[in-house]
Amino acid sequence: MLIKNAKAFVNGSFQENTDLLIKDGKIAEIGCNLCGCNEDVIDLNGDVLLPGFVDVHIHAFMGKDTMNGEEAVRHMSRELKKFGVAAFLPTTMSASPEDTCKALEGIKAVMDAPEAEGAVVLGAHMEAPFLNEGKAGAQPKQFFVLPTEENWQRYTGGNEGIVRLITMAPEKEGALDFITRLTKAGITVSIGHTGADAETVHAAADHGANHITHTFNAQTPLNHRAPGVPGAAMVDERIACEFISDGIHLHPDICRLIMRCKGKELAVAITDAMEAAGMPDGKYQLGGQDVFVKEGAARLEDGTLAGSTLTMIRAFQNLMNFGATPEEAATMTTSTPAKSIGNQEYGVIKVGSPAVFARFTKEYEFVGTIG
Repeated sequence: MLIKNAKAFVNGSFQENTDLLIKDGKIAEIGCNLCGCNEDVIDLNGDVLLPGFVDVHIHAFMGKDTMNGEEAVRHMSRELKKFGVAAFLPTTMSASPEDTCKALEGIKAVMDAPEAEGAVVLGAHMEAPFLNEGKAGAQPKQFFVLPTEENWQRYTGGNEGIVRLITMAPEKEGALDFITRLTKAGITVSIGHTGADAETVHAAADHGANHITHTFNAQTPLNHRAPGVPGAAMVDERIACEFISDGIHLHPDICRLIMRCKGKELAVAITDAMEAAGMPDGKYQLGGQDVFVKEGAARLEDGTLAGSTLTMIRAFQNLMNFGATPEEAATMTTSTPAKSIGNQEYGVIKVGSPAVFARFTKEYEFVGTIG
């Protein structure tokens, strides 16, 4: 395949009149006026071309939840690609060890035999069970446990190798040492659902944690005498910060604060999407709980926010509406999430990278996925 006349996001900037030659699902050549004998040609006529989005925190999509197993993850993979997503981490909820293991087995099955026309599953994001009961949010807290080797084995069931990211409360007994154990195994540790003070956040970073789960949500607040999780995260240069740019979880000014403090390389746009993402308002499920979606906001019956209905398309567009440049918004939804979990392959347009792209008009309206 030959893509011609794209305004492509390459090396951190948009380059007009760019051609890309695709071979065997990979980018083989990037340049101008490329020729491809016997190649299918797609002329973008100046449309914007982003690398496919990378979402490292997404529970569900279009009616199917990670916790429901392999077929649900396959459904997510197929549908997410239609929304410009190249790769993602199916994200688990707090659940019993048995149900958590089943979810991980489903994720592994899709990794082992990927969907031919789907977004790639890079691994699992475990958002539980080492969380703080006082900051549970929509997570069922009856399944929270201490971070011990025994509990880790109970909840992973031998599938530790597929876990790429885990959310933990670093103030839990034994958590700091366990953060070291997990990071040595190549797992990115994210601080979240936590009552930690700023000092504990910095200590967790000393032990290897380098990520914050949905910054400002389900954690200690920012105060001028007690900076809490977000205050520590804003100033610790080792830490990347997830944030949900739906205008519901965070005020646009807070999104601007995160972007200014962390910069495009450490501000990680996520969806934290639940079943209603891509679907109309109504009643849905999250972790076995009823969730009521009204005007795009997903809440439990008591009013607690329960994930989002955000897509990466809308996250990208919202970031620009909140003050990011197109280049910054593109980075925060593509390469920054990938790099935050140690992946250098996705989220970039370069020779050798996967050829999955999100196409937008010059006005940044989504056209479709190429690849």
